Amino acid sequence: MVQWRGRQGSDNVEDRRGMSVGRGAMIGGGGIGTLVIILAVSLLTHRNPLDVLSQVQPAPQAGANSGPAGAPPANDEQAQFVSVILKDTEDVWTQLLPKLGAQYSDPHLVLFSDAVDSACGMADAAVGPFYCSRDQKVYLDMSFFRDLSQRFGAPGEFARAYVIAHEVGHHVQNLLGISAKVQQYEQAARSKEQANAYSVRLELQADCFAGVWANHEENERHVIDPGDIDAALQAASSIGDDRLQKQAQGRVVPESFTHGSSEQRVRWFRAGYQSGDPSSCDTFGSRGI
Repeated sequence: MVQWRGRQGSDNVEDRRGMSVGRGAMIGGGGIGTLVIILAVSLLTHRNPLDVLSQVQPAPQAGANSGPAGAPPANDEQAQFVSVILKDTEDVWTQLLPKLGAQYSDPHLVLFSDAVDSACGMADAAVGPFYCSRDQKVYLDMSFFRDLSQRFGAPGEFARAYVIAHEVGHHVQNLLGISAKVQQYEQAARSKEQANAYSVRLELQADCFAGVWANHEENERHVIDPGDIDAALQAASSIGDDRLQKQAQGRVVPESFTHGSSEQRVRWFRAGYQSGDPSSCDTFGSRGI
């Protein structure tokens, strides 16, 4: 397992667990953990979860997120793990992003339970982890880690670290202006299938960015143990659109993919991991993804 205990954590973790939220319209997320129920709804309504995140305007909610958010308790081991992994991503991307012509600003990571009010709208735990570009925050209900292990067959701490690194990858895309361009492309798309294809390339690039981060964890920090990368690859494979669709509806519809197949997600994570270079993550310039 990844060696994280006793290491410095990030100051950018907000703990909203246990806070009450108003129940407005719930959104589907554009994050790594779009679960079977959300995928099924997306298929039935022909809506891209990324479209929903970018277009839904949050309505004021009475009693939303009552009380101030604070840092997780010092004795909360799982939250401390999240904090350390987030700090590692901060260090890696602070180093790498200037080489791409941008400066890195740290995102905040919000821990929540059951439901949360984000700048992209209301979301519940069924959405899974997601990134909201409007407030530059990653949202995580840690019950997803249990689902990742028990429901999707991807146990282990580094599988969880991959989840965080993927969502931070979306933050990197936002800082580079990639997310905004993809939204424009989706809005101008001639068909739903074409819009979905842009979403797939965005998600696969975030997988590749997660692989870049893993490379630096291994070669610079030396905190990855044997088998950790296999755990990340298993996580990427477990949440491919083809596997999720097979679970949700018993069949696979490639033109409705929004995140990529299991094979694609594994391949692009591995591409970033093997190179350690974010310039190797040009999923938009690649003819075949």
